Amino acid sequence: MPRRAVNNPRQIPSKTCGCKGCMKKYPAEQYGERRPRRDCIGSWQARYRAPDGKQKAKNYTIEEGGKKAAEAFLDATRTAIRQRAYRDPERGKITLGAFWKEFWEVQQKKGKVKTRNRKLSVWRAHIEPKWAGYKLIDLEYMTLQRWLTHEVKGYRTQCQVRMLLRSVLDAAIKDGERISVNPAEHLEVTAAKPAKHPDDLKPPTDAEYALIHAALPEYYQVIFRDFANETGMRPCEYAGLRDHCIDEEERVVYIKEILVLDKGRLCRQSVPKTEAGFRAVPLTPRAWSAICFMRERWKPARTRSSMVDPYALHVEELVFRGPLGGALNPNNLQRPWKKAIVQAGVARKIVNPETGRTEWWPRIYDYRHDVATSLHHEGVSEADTQAFLGQKRGGKVTWIYTHGSEGARERVRAALTGDGAEGSGLRAVE
Repeated sequence: MPRRAVNNPRQIPSKTCGCKGCMKKYPAEQYGERRPRRDCIGSWQARYRAPDGKQKAKNYTIEEGGKKAAEAFLDATRTAIRQRAYRDPERGKITLGAFWKEFWEVQQKKGKVKTRNRKLSVWRAHIEPKWAGYKLIDLEYMTLQRWLTHEVKGYRTQCQVRMLLRSVLDAAIKDGERISVNPAEHLEVTAAKPAKHPDDLKPPTDAEYALIHAALPEYYQVIFRDFANETGMRPCEYAGLRDHCIDEEERVVYIKEILVLDKGRLCRQSVPKTEAGFRAVPLTPRAWSAICFMRERWKPARTRSSMVDPYALHVEELVFRGPLGGALNPNNLQRPWKKAIVQAGVARKIVNPETGRTEWWPRIYDYRHDVATSLHHEGVSEADTQAFLGQKRGGKVTWIYTHGSEGARERVRAALTGDGAEGSGLRAVE
């Protein structure tokens, strides 16, 4: 082991000092006259070798503690290196924007398309404009919390911003400990969680559905009334349904892939929305008639094309397509749906208190709520309903998708007024 230097830390001559050593190194003829001094006021330099073998140094002025501070720094640094807890302070001086490029180079290959696009959108819209130019070591908890509280609007947006920022700074800690602690670890979401009235979440009644279906073009009646309303499948699932995934004998469709949008382009995704999305969906006679209608019209091939290129859709294999024969864009389904609910007179505009944007009721997604509610009222177990809808856990089906049945208000009113089947109302008991 090499011998430790005896002049470490050492004092660095100063151009402003008038001691003999400094005057010799920086003569008055060249650097100007200075008041003679007995003791040097130059900085003390502590030198050490980082774990990678490179020599580094840190200077301490007399005001910062001079020799004692340099010796204390050397002791602490040598201990950290021996214990493998050393952190190079220079690595933390990278800006958040520069570190994001390294972070995103890896992250853009992970997860699903929608998840990646959401993260990139959150970064560009919220984090990058404010913090991209800041160094990692300059980010502090209270500064980030004030910004999250006062400048980031909406409960969901704050949750997404906090999650992404915490993930990026966690990566900075793992990457050679660019920072010692994560200032975003304990950020709190301060925006109120939005709540909707139950009537804004409840699916349409049978009578309202009948009006909507009558207002739809005949082609979309097959998609919405005959298939979505009978299966509860997500639009991205039946848009990506291929003929080889249909079992004619059992009259079952197997969910194996979906169609999603990636920055405006349709692409295939080999994994459904959740792991539970891989499932077999039994078809009712009406849903099977919709399959037969589409097969007769488009004659899809039963081949199973490779997914090497996710943007190669192989439309010839798709069962459900647009009216002109192209791939069914889940977002474009909103156009005929919105026209139909307006024409049927059931449409209702709802202002989202979080974003301020106007949303329309009812939604295409309400078919899933309606199917879950029907299964619940027929006595189908939560586990079976969960498997049918492709949810991760059964309890979620109960409190998100299941709603009260039609006539529930009248039955409650009858019970309260004593007009029920038993002829007696509710009574208070002690």
